[in-house]
Amino acid sequence: MTDPREAVIVHWPGQRLPADRLAELLAAYHLRTEAEKGSAVADADKLPDRYRAEISDPRAAFADDTVLMALSGDTAAGCLVLTAPAGGHSEIKRLWTDPVFRGRGVASALIVAALAHAAENGVGTVRLSVWEWRAGAIALYERLGFIVAESWETRDRLVCMERTV
Repeated sequence: MTDPREAVIVHWPGQRLPADRLAELLAAYHLRTEAEKGSAVADADKLPDRYRAEISDPRAAFADDTVLMALSGDTAAGCLVLTAPAGGHSEIKRLWTDPVFRGRGVASALIVAALAHAAENGVGTVRLSVWEWRAGAIALYERLGFIVAESWETRDRLVCMERTV
C-alpha cells in the first residue's frame, strides 16, 4: 500500500461496521495515548472506563457519528471517527493508523474522506484536537489545510485545529 488511493474506506453511515477490527485499532490508539501521557497501562482492560466502552462496543459508542476504516486487503490499516454535525461543525476523533501501515497515505486518505463526507452533509468546519507532542500528526493536519484555532479544550497540552470545508 504505497498509494493513498489503496486505502479503501469501508464504512459510511448505514453500512455495517466491522466492530472487531475497529476495536483493535481503538485499543491500540488508547494504549499508545495513555503511554504518551505518562499513564501507561498493560492492556485495554486497564484503560479508563470511557475508553473501554468505545473498545467493547464501538457501534454504541459512535452510534451518531461517522466511522471510517481503511483496509489493506482484509487487514484493518486505520480508522477515524467524524462526529455528528453540531453548530455547523464536526470533529475528527480517534485517527489512528496501524504502525505497520504508517507512511503509506492511510491517515491522509481517511482525513480526505472525512472532509468530503462533511462537505456532502453541509458541515462548514471540521475541527480536531491533538496532543502537542504529536508533531507528525500536526504537520499532516497542516498539510491538509488545518490551522491552529483558539482552544475549546480544557485539558492542557492539546492543540486545537480547524478547517473550512
